[in-house]
Amino acid sequence: MCGIVGIVSSQPVNQQIYDALSLLQHRGQDSTGIATAEGDTFHINKAKGQVREAYRTRDMRSLIGTMGLGHVRYATRGNAANEEEAQPFYVNAPYGIVLVHNGNLTNTRELTQELFHVDRRHLNTTSDTELLVNVLANELQSQVSGSELDPEQIFTAIARLHERVEGSYAAIALIAGHGLLAFRDPFGIRPLVLGRRAAGFVGDDWIVASESLVLESAGYELVRDLEPGEAVFIAMNGEMTSKQCATNPRLIPCSFEYVYLARPDSIMNGISVYEARLRLGDRLADTIAQYTPRGDIDVVMPIPDSSRPAAMQVAQKLGIEYREGFYKNRYVGRTFIMPGQAERKKSVKQKLNAMGSEFKGKNILIVDDSIVRGTTSKEIVQMAREAGANKVTFTSAAPPVRFPHVYGINMPTRHELIAHGRKIPEISTELGADYLIYQEVADMQAAILEGSNVSALEMSCFTGDYVTGTVTPEYLAWVEANQLS
Repeated sequence: MCGIVGIVSSQPVNQQIYDALSLLQHRGQDSTGIATAEGDTFHINKAKGQVREAYRTRDMRSLIGTMGLGHVRYATRGNAANEEEAQPFYVNAPYGIVLVHNGNLTNTRELTQELFHVDRRHLNTTSDTELLVNVLANELQSQVSGSELDPEQIFTAIARLHERVEGSYAAIALIAGHGLLAFRDPFGIRPLVLGRRAAGFVGDDWIVASESLVLESAGYELVRDLEPGEAVFIAMNGEMTSKQCATNPRLIPCSFEYVYLARPDSIMNGISVYEARLRLGDRLADTIAQYTPRGDIDVVMPIPDSSRPAAMQVAQKLGIEYREGFYKNRYVGRTFIMPGQAERKKSVKQKLNAMGSEFKGKNILIVDDSIVRGTTSKEIVQMAREAGANKVTFTSAAPPVRFPHVYGINMPTRHELIAHGRKIPEISTELGADYLIYQEVADMQAAILEGSNVSALEMSCFTGDYVTGTVTPEYLAWVEANQLS
């Protein structure tokens, strides 16, 4: 999971990209980078840490140009502590290309060998984004013989990229002296939206970003989501062209975007994240009513912030009082996307504080968006008991996470997942809860898709079914071995 943005504007883009990345900060806290294009020249600045920490006034002044892109990262592949792994990545031929990527490639071993032995391209890092930009560069180079480059050549290169690359990828690239390119994998697993803003006599400004809230904040009109497999090219003069570049595209977006990752004020693939979370609460309330004895719940409490809509609906539907019992320190990052187990555990009590007056002597129903490793959940149950709770019922608006996620979310190994190989009563014991209730898989899917034109979701971490059809047990074992080494 990362956040990406690209802008072609009639005005300097450095501040626009900075503001957009600030709004996408929830998608990654490890590192950030901005690249701008001044004619044929790129200006690039990237650093570890969050957006507000990474850029100084002198950095912003150096980011000259009216076309640019930006990235916020949390590591799913490569070394989170290594600044060289920060995006964007740059290659100098053909033309010069800088690229940012949200997703995770699943055939990195094969691509690495192909690039070295066939394409004669050298890699400096273990990042799959560096792989992606080199594949793009190689396919573009095979299309052109001189300095001229037209959109059809670009779209042919993307079609060939789709044939070579497996996994999830939403990407934005700058091609020096030509324009901005954005493309999405043939399954549309990771999000990418297109926006437009009138710019007077010069023409339209264009933006491509991970989430629609970025567009709204900057005064852009949401035009549409990029289609699975589609590529969009925006020339430096603002002329936009697009083409479907995949043979058999299918829209199967990641369910975890709606459960946890995206901000609630975003719309993805025509689905409001906030309304999807309200519907998750409605469905979860029915399951809670089925499995929890009446009178065993005095109050419903969310774990702020992403579970709040679901918790409100649970309380309303069950007719139980809704209370805010946990206070969130907003200056600590999201524990789910912190890279190490020890770091996640350390940060829980820094992030949340239980207010004793809301817990003492009460039977508490806690609603969280999901339970992945269980580290945070176990700490929260303990905090509720220490604050004086009589009974603690813990509920998840998502089903049990039992399988590795290989499409861009940091849950690659089975041993890290508390639900892997355990039945629900065993998980409840591990968490220290009196009761534990999960959302049903079918209810989650129905809640997210209700009223939309989307017919399927990527739910591999819940079901073990990998939509790309190329994820084998051998690959999962390889990923796990590399994570543990």
